[in-house]
Amino acid sequence: MGFLRKTYDFFMAASIAHAKWDYEVSMNIIRNRKKLLIIFILLLPILAISWINAADIIGGKTAYAPAHYSNLIFAVSIAVGLAAGLITGCIGAGGGFIITPALMAAGVKGILAVGTDVFHIFAKAIMGTTVHKKLGNVSVKLAIAFLIGSGGGTFIGGAINKGLYNKDPLLSEAFISTVYATLLGFLGFYALADFIKSTRKSSGGGGGGHGHDAHGGPSGMTNLAISLQKINIPPMITFDEDFGGRRISWLFVAIGGVIVGMLAAIMGVGGGFVTFPMFVYIFGVSTATTVGTDILQIIFTAGLASIAQYAIYGYVFYTLAMGMLISSLIGIQVGALTTKVVKGIHIRGFYAMSIIAGFVNRASTLPKKLTELEYINMNKSLINNIEFAGNIVFWIVVGFFGFWVLSKFFVNIGKLREEG
Repeated sequence: MGFLRKTYDFFMAASIAHAKWDYEVSMNIIRNRKKLLIIFILLLPILAISWINAADIIGGKTAYAPAHYSNLIFAVSIAVGLAAGLITGCIGAGGGFIITPALMAAGVKGILAVGTDVFHIFAKAIMGTTVHKKLGNVSVKLAIAFLIGSGGGTFIGGAINKGLYNKDPLLSEAFISTVYATLLGFLGFYALADFIKSTRKSSGGGGGGHGHDAHGGPSGMTNLAISLQKINIPPMITFDEDFGGRRISWLFVAIGGVIVGMLAAIMGVGGGFVTFPMFVYIFGVSTATTVGTDILQIIFTAGLASIAQYAIYGYVFYTLAMGMLISSLIGIQVGALTTKVVKGIHIRGFYAMSIIAGFVNRASTLPKKLTELEYINMNKSLINNIEFAGNIVFWIVVGFFGFWVLSKFFVNIGKLREEG
């Protein structure tokens, strides 16, 4: 149980760090009129092409026939981006985890959903990231070792997804769904257990949904980090000179990069969501250095994964990516403002339920996929009903959460204006 708890804490720290990054880059875009104008200029031709039913020429139709999506699917992508933004802004974690499952639940094929998701993250990163002083603490050697590893990891992850897809598209669908069901199930049920414990301790709850500082963390190092830094495998990388100087083998950093790159290419979440806890808790890097390296790796890893592994093979649907980008910017801002007028205990409960809903949705598709692959044998009517029920549960939970946040926002909009 101790190992599982530490693993959960690791992924929660990762989810919070990714949400904080998402919030920061989104706010940078919203506050910059030039960036908003660029998005609008890019969006117009994409919308025009989509509207005249020719979306296949900007990606998609060659990826999985038939992959020609109607304007209704574009509207769904806006809803998905809005929901993810609301979760990220209001809860401070977890929004990025539901994008690929939500796109798949809407009928987008798995490999296309992953490619589109990671491209959307890359577009947001290059438009919303401000480097300035944050890069002042980056260890160049540390960054190079990590980026070499993450670059290789994207090719490995991309090769796995494309290899499974080329062998059998159903195999690719089952693999992506299994990865998400495993991660979301683990996070969701642990979060639910924490929520139940907290409600027993206090019925009143606390403040907003951002009780954790994603780039905080302990000032000291973990035992694992201390042990790794004692292993001398040349060349050794020296970093954090301002904190007395620390050393670690380039091999461990590169292996960490491989893991992040693989996650980016397989899951479509950018992979960067695990960079923060990996650097701080496993490598023993200071948070100041970690923040700067995180900025670099998200741009590099998401860019390499989205372009080199998906876009050039037709596995990115730009219409959906732009729809998600626009609506997530709105959702994050609304969600963040809403935390001022809702109880923290309610937010924690919604986090657990939204993640579990994602788990139910992906897990409910597996009986049908495995039966079609002839790995198991189940009644066709039963597996269709299971998949349908999983879809309904997911959209009801996400829809209710979105309605709840938006209603709280509009009911309290006068109060929020006064505070703003």
